[in-house]
This record gives sequence, C-alpha cells and structure tokens, in this order.
Amino acid sequence: MSRAAEEEFEALLEFIRDDRGFDFTGYKRSTLGRRVRKRMQEVGIDGFAAYREQLRRNPDEFTALFNTILINVTGFFRDPDAWEVLARDFLPALLERKDPGEPVRVWSAACASGEETYTVAMLLCEALGTEGFHERVKIYATDVDEEALAQARVAHYAARGLEAVPEPLRARYFEATAGGQWAFRADLRRQIIFGRHDLVRDAPMSHLDLLVSRNSLMYFNAETQARILNRFHFALNDHGVLFLGKAEMMRAHGDLFTPADLKARIFTRGARASMRDRLLMMAQPPRPDGRERQARAVQLRDAALDAQGAAQLVVGPDGTLALANAPARALFGLSRADEGRPLQDLTVSYRPVDLRSPIDQARRDERPVVIHQVEYPFSNGEFHTFDVQVVPLLDHRRVTLGVSVSFVDLTPFRRLQAELQETNQELETAFEELQSTNEELETTNEELQSTIEELETTNEELQSTNEELETMNEELQSTNEELETINDELQRRTTELNHVNAYMTSILTSLSAGVVVLDRGLDIRVWSRKAEELWGLRADEVADRAFQNLDIGLPVERLKPAIRACLEGSSDFEETVLDAVNRRGRPIRCRVAVTPFLGANGEIGGAVLVMEEWRGASGPSTGNGGPDDPPARG
Repeated sequence: MSRAAEEEFEALLEFIRDDRGFDFTGYKRSTLGRRVRKRMQEVGIDGFAAYREQLRRNPDEFTALFNTILINVTGFFRDPDAWEVLARDFLPALLERKDPGEPVRVWSAACASGEETYTVAMLLCEALGTEGFHERVKIYATDVDEEALAQARVAHYAARGLEAVPEPLRARYFEATAGGQWAFRADLRRQIIFGRHDLVRDAPMSHLDLLVSRNSLMYFNAETQARILNRFHFALNDHGVLFLGKAEMMRAHGDLFTPADLKARIFTRGARASMRDRLLMMAQPPRPDGRERQARAVQLRDAALDAQGAAQLVVGPDGTLALANAPARALFGLSRADEGRPLQDLTVSYRPVDLRSPIDQARRDERPVVIHQVEYPFSNGEFHTFDVQVVPLLDHRRVTLGVSVSFVDLTPFRRLQAELQETNQELETAFEELQSTNEELETTNEELQSTIEELETTNEELQSTNEELETMNEELQSTNEELETINDELQRRTTELNHVNAYMTSILTSLSAGVVVLDRGLDIRVWSRKAEELWGLRADEVADRAFQNLDIGLPVERLKPAIRACLEGSSDFEETVLDAVNRRGRPIRCRVAVTPFLGANGEIGGAVLVMEEWRGASGPSTGNGGPDDPPARG
C-alpha cells in the first residue's frame, strides 16, 4: 500500500470512528485493509477516499461494512480439547475457592452470536446444578456487533450448528422449535446479560472469576493488545482465570498473567513484581586481644580487603583515609603513603563523585547511603559504572568508628543486562512476528472458512436453482408435446375446414342463383359467385359491409320487411320478385327468397338470400309482383 493510500485508509478509519463510534484504529492494518478492500470490491469502488464518500452518502453501507470486518466465526465447544481442560482442571478449583453461596461472575468478551457464551453456561450448570446456577452465576456477554448480539439474545441455532454439542448436553439444554431450529433453555438465559462493548474504548467488567476471550486479540496490534490485557488484568479477581483462543500466546505479558495450561491457552492472573532493596554488608573491627593478635588481625583484615573484588576505602572519624584496599589503589591511583592523609586532599574525594556530603550524612544518620549509577573513565577510554555505598562503622555502643566507602562495579552486569535486554528484545520481536504470522494464518483460515460457507450456500442455491430449471424444463417439454398435439389437431381441423370451405364454395358456385348470407346486423358474411355475376361486385369488396348500403341494381330497402320477419322468427320463408338492373345495365325481374340462418345451437344467427333472374312475363313490374309473378309465401 502506497503512502497516499495509507493516509486515505487512516482517514477512513477516523471517519468511521467519529461518525459511528467504531474504533478500528487499533486493529492490524493488514487484516483490516484486506476486509475493507473486499467490501469495496463488492460495491465496485476503487480508492479509500471514494469509499468514504460512499459511506457519507449512503449510511446503510456501514452495516454491510461492519458485517464484512467483524467475522463472526465461532461455534459451540470450539477447540473441544481446550474446553475439556477448562471444565476438568480449572472450573472445579475455581468453585472450591469460592464460599458457598458466593456469586460466580463470568465475562464472555467478543461473544459474537453467543455459542461460546452458552458453552460456558452449560459447563457451569453441569458443575453447580441448575439451582446453583440460578442462584450464583452471572454471565456478561459483550460484542461490538449489534446484529450478532441480537442473534445471541434470541439463542436460536440450526441443527448443523449443534453438531459439536454432546448429545446429553444437547438434550438437557436445547429445545426444538419451529423451522428445524434449536433454542437454548429460556430459564438459563436469564442469568446471561448481553450488551454492546468495545474492548478498546469501553471500561472493563470487574470482580470476575472467569474471562473468556477467544481469538479476538489476534485482530489487534501489539499496543492495543497490551492495553486490552491490562484491562483484563484489572477485571479479574486474584487467581482469576483467563481463557484465550488457540492463536493467542501472550508470552510478552508474563507480569500480568501466568500460563496455567499453555496448550489450552488458559492463564491465571498474576501480581506485578516489586523491586527488592539491596542488603548492605557491614565491616566489623578486630577485637584487641593482645598486640600480636591485633597485628595478625590487621594483616588478616588487610588481606581480606585486598581480596575483595570491589574497591573499598575506610575513612577514620577525623576524616583521614584510614585504609584503601588493592582494587581501590589500582582504580584511583592511591598508594600506602596516602593512608593517614585527609580525604579532602585526595582526588578520590570528589572524583568520580563527591564523597564528603554522603560521608557526613552516613555519620549523622548512622545509616547507609547509596549513590547509584556513577560513571568513571578508565585509561583506555571506556566508562565503567559503579554503585557507591557509604556505610557507617559502629561499635557495640553505636559509637562511630569510621565510614566504609565501597565502589561496586556494575559494568559487567550492565553489559550483560544490555545484552540480555537486546536478546530478549530480539526474542520478543521474533515471537511477536511469529505470533502475528500465526494470528494472520488464523484470521485467513477464518476468512477462508467464512468464504467456504458462503460458497457452500451459493452451491446449494445453484443446485436448488438447477433442480427448479430441470423441473421447468420437464414441464416445458410436456407443454411442448401438448402444443404439438394441439397443433397437429389444428392442422387436421384446418385441413378439414379447408375441404368444407372448398366444398361449400363449389356448391355455391354450382348453384344457378346468387346466394348472400347476412348476420343479425345485416352485414354481409357470404357473397357467392352468381351474386358477383348478377350485381358486378366481388366478394372481397362487399365483405363485412352493411347489405342495405350496397349500391347495386337491386332495391335492397324493399327486402328489409322480409329479412326482419326471418330474423324475428315470425316467418321461415319469404319470397318476392323485384325489378332490378343487373351488372350489364339490363333491366331484369329478380326473384329473392329469404330464409332464416340457423346457428349450431339452433338460434337464428342471420338470414340467407337466394337471388335469381325471373323468366316469367316480360315487361317491367311496378310493384312487388304482377299477374305472372309467383305467389308470395310467408
């Protein structure tokens, strides 16, 4: 990630913190950046600045982002061997240390959807019994994800999620519900309090006997982990138990917690070690049992002083240098001749440190005075560090005989301490890198597990869609076969209808008279070939036209009474002869027979007109008929 991208990413984290109160600034940047980029890829946005604007314009996007960052990969009895160790080796001892009836307080931090919280509840209920659990246990379950907390409060889980729960526990603590779900017992849920809590920003719980926080620290950087662990230390009682996940080691915080079972990642609360005061040795003067014994004692004393590794000076009550051992003489350039001289006349009185004030203070207070971290340059240019101890020498009557000044060379220890610190730093760095790598692998594994679950869900959906498509294909194939059958039937009937139409057309063509079929609205439905020859209009010219509106040589208005009588059913046959003009303009007498047209159901659907030229008496007629006209029937 470039420097500009890093700045944009940090600005995005600050915007999320200020706008929604989710502080992700303490999370590991590699994991956090990977999760944010995944969400950006899903919504098709490049660049953290553009995604920040997307969050500002669309506040609902926060929910999807938080669901992507906060991977709730959990389960009942996750890492069952570790839970077995907790139940077998630690919970009984924890309960034994409590007085009968004393409350048992538990904090399930980063509880996600509640599986580990209810796992702790089952173990405590097994250890205390249902009545003891109701009376003594209080479990606080917290997380930053409100959706996960909502699911944890409902405590409904699919049967697949309970596979890790032993069958006896499943039968005692879960009840079947509608839809194939299983619910944790409602009476035990009353002892569990769920709430939103940010491990980085919010104050911890207190007076806890057990703290369960599994695979949550691995998402934070080293500084944030240290801050959270200090809060965990504050939250636990003395000898309280901390239960971490398999990816969390915590070797760098041995002053806070002591490993109780490193494989199971179970730790107990420890106390911070205090500094111990150094003990100062006091020199004792020889007893005067004769001149010879005194001389030997002096020689023995001098030999003992010279054999010491530390440089030592003895100052008499009058302020003179009474004695300097061999290391002191070599270190400060003194000789035997300097013994008996006033200390203030010697360079050692003020270099490497002013001794006069500490000597006066030791005499006055009758207690040792220690000057720490005094540096002294050697001839080769190296600096050595000393602790200068000024100790008053008292007799049995607590009369001051003098003062002993010792120079304890700390240089080798400082060098070893520096080397040890450097080595420890390297080891700690290597361990943190290893732990970080392990946490990264664990995080990646959880992300892969989450992705696998998503892929499995997608695969199941695709399989279900495929089955639906296969079913639809079979239905379509069956429908297609039915349509083919119907099509064959339609073709057969069309062929038959064509034959009938051709047959009817042949019949109408063969008739010597013209045939016209009208519907009840007097619109033309059939116009035969003979009708075309009589009046000069083709069938396509008169189709669907009103018969009374035709401009032909036949007076159609005079046919309306006969047509109306047939349509109304008052007559089944009407015949009349009219004067007309055919298509050639020649006057003719036309005989028209009108009969009702009966439909398939027997109802009158129109009228049939049969028209032909009448070959009776010649001459035009002025009425509906003449002396030679055929009689009208009706």
